[in-house]
Amino acid sequence: MELKPSIRSEIAKHMKAKGYTLSKLNTLTGINSGHLSEILNGKPPRAITIRQLDAIAAAFGYEPGWLYELYPEECATPERVSRPRVIPYLIRCAELGREDLIEEVVPVLMENPKNVSILFTVGEQLYEAGKQKESALFYRLVIDNEKDNHSDHYLISQYRLFRASLGADIEQNWKAVIRFEPFRNRLPVGYRLDGLLQLANICYTLHKWKDMEQYADELRELATVVYQNELREKKRNRQSEPLQTERHLVVYYGQGYLIKSVALEKQGLYHLAKQYIAGYADLGWFELLDEVGRKEVNKFRLWATANSYYIDVCMGNIEVLPDYVRFLADHPNELLTGMAVIVESAVKHGFSIDSILDRFAENISHFHERQSPIDCERYYHFRYWLTKYQIQKGEYTTRLEQLVMERKILFKEDVVQLSEWLTQQLAFTQRSVADIKKIVNTRTNSFR
Repeated sequence: MELKPSIRSEIAKHMKAKGYTLSKLNTLTGINSGHLSEILNGKPPRAITIRQLDAIAAAFGYEPGWLYELYPEECATPERVSRPRVIPYLIRCAELGREDLIEEVVPVLMENPKNVSILFTVGEQLYEAGKQKESALFYRLVIDNEKDNHSDHYLISQYRLFRASLGADIEQNWKAVIRFEPFRNRLPVGYRLDGLLQLANICYTLHKWKDMEQYADELRELATVVYQNELREKKRNRQSEPLQTERHLVVYYGQGYLIKSVALEKQGLYHLAKQYIAGYADLGWFELLDEVGRKEVNKFRLWATANSYYIDVCMGNIEVLPDYVRFLADHPNELLTGMAVIVESAVKHGFSIDSILDRFAENISHFHERQSPIDCERYYHFRYWLTKYQIQKGEYTTRLEQLVMERKILFKEDVVQLSEWLTQQLAFTQRSVADIKKIVNTRTNSFR
């Protein structure tokens, strides 16, 4: 019966084939000669780290991943699991796309349920390194193997998996919201603040205004409670552990008001939306501000100004347009949002914006380059209403076709609504109506 090779026998075989001594291998790998001797000849042998194995692979001319299928003998056997070695091993397997090796190690780890913490740690290290896609597998494994679904590991894994699942696919984003939503109120406070903010932002891209309102209310209430608690602790001079959040606390407080105002504005409740703008227009009173917090307060002040103009324009108050245009020229980051509402208002209230479109033509030509889900939603909104505006001027078929065929920016129901609007508003010839229906049917079929 042929014996299964080991990492050490394979290294020894390659050293012999290449005529390498320990000194030569030390030179090529940078691994201490004494450590190499203990790894290859010690009784018992010194454990080899995954980084050392990668260095030895490179010395022999192999890519990273060489002998990884044998490495579990160093870190995860039924007799012993070495946390310091198995975590780097699983991380490297994830980075190299070796899910087959991960699947072999996990059953060995799960012979002891406490080892679920190893899977969580691997997921966290990958996530913090910006490798969200690779981390998702480990969060799923935690969710599948953690028996206590009230534990922090389980709940944070639900949150991380939610974040890792978000992308450009609207339907998949909604499924991610549905999966995560039941866990939002059971998360540790810092993650709960982040989770509510993410839920509200995704609902914006999905046009779920009532859900967006709900999450904004929860975010505002939670941020208020956290602020009061933090303030109380500060005044008592207690040295408590700082709250761990992705953003400054003032961001969650201000966003609770901002998101609420946006959700109300999207429902046409403009006067009520303006009341919530006042909630974040001046947050200088916030006592727990550092330099980062003060910068965030200035951002909210800017957004409050922009959104006040925005709502005035929504209401058809064209008297503010010159001031709003000057504001947008001074703050180009607000231009996509501003042009979307200007062109919508022009359609609804019947005024010309040709001069404004000409003024910002160069900026508008780059709107499509923005990639965030919220910017994609704003771009869609802009193009939808720009098409209506151009149709009112008689430029209907080519403009509609251009909009409908653009990838990522149009919902099926909005294509149908645009076609119905065209039919109602314009005196089409029979050929024109047929052309519109053809375009709509082509786009509609892509959703099936």
